[in-house]
Amino acid sequence: MLKTETPSRRHPDLDLYPVEQLVAALVDDQFWAVEAVRLASPQIGAAITAALPRIAAGGRLLYVGAGTSGRLGVLDSVELNPTFSWPPERAVAILAGGAGAMFTAVEGAEDDLAQGEKDLLALQPQVNDVAILLAASGATPYVLGALLAARKAGALTIGIANNVDAPVAHEAHCGIVLDTGTEVISGSTRLKAGTAQKITLNTISSALMVGLHKTYGNLMVDLKPTNAKLIWRAVRLTMHATGASEVQARTVLEQCQFHVKVAIVALIKKINTNQAQALLAGADGSVRAALAA
Repeated sequence: MLKTETPSRRHPDLDLYPVEQLVAALVDDQFWAVEAVRLASPQIGAAITAALPRIAAGGRLLYVGAGTSGRLGVLDSVELNPTFSWPPERAVAILAGGAGAMFTAVEGAEDDLAQGEKDLLALQPQVNDVAILLAASGATPYVLGALLAARKAGALTIGIANNVDAPVAHEAHCGIVLDTGTEVISGSTRLKAGTAQKITLNTISSALMVGLHKTYGNLMVDLKPTNAKLIWRAVRLTMHATGASEVQARTVLEQCQFHVKVAIVALIKKINTNQAQALLAGADGSVRAALAA
């Protein structure tokens, strides 16, 4: 039996716990998720290293999963646009059972290997694409079908699973095993297996965005200010990076459609926003390189 499906021996009387003990059991078990990701850090690093040149060359991130794993892939894909101004068409997620499975479980959809292959092929994968294939068991047929299609197309494949010897990790170019073990509630991989996958996805996508110069230091300088909160964040980031006053920062940001990178370069180098944009274009979007030019 898979570890993720094996009943935990630590909490056989879970249903008898008082609330305080129940909360402690559920929360404390999550620490194993962090430890599992930490132990897999070398594999995660290798996946990022392999993926970065492909993404830099114009490739897409293609997420594939079923159930919790698939929904986590959707979540990671949609958050890259507001956080890093990453084009939505370059972070695409497919989910066993279709888009509706994001909100309503579609039982049996994950068992269809042929559909996984078909759905991935519908995205017309290319050699610079990076397919991230998620399956707690590591043997979900839908995900394995997508993996097969991605490999045939020459895309880089990253397989993420929560069981040792998982096929999705073995058959991918880059395998990541997050050995989270048994769940407090037997087989409920939305718990620490899902937590470990979420941490791993955050790490991979964030590291790729850092490598693509979407940050300046640890500042989110390529965000898309689509609401009042994010506009104010853009102002604060510009002030922090340049030492400018709120009025100065806002004035320059308004001249460049609130593009924080451009405002930082313009304010520090004391140039106009058009000149700042040109410097950034010549520096592959790197604020540090543009400031050094």
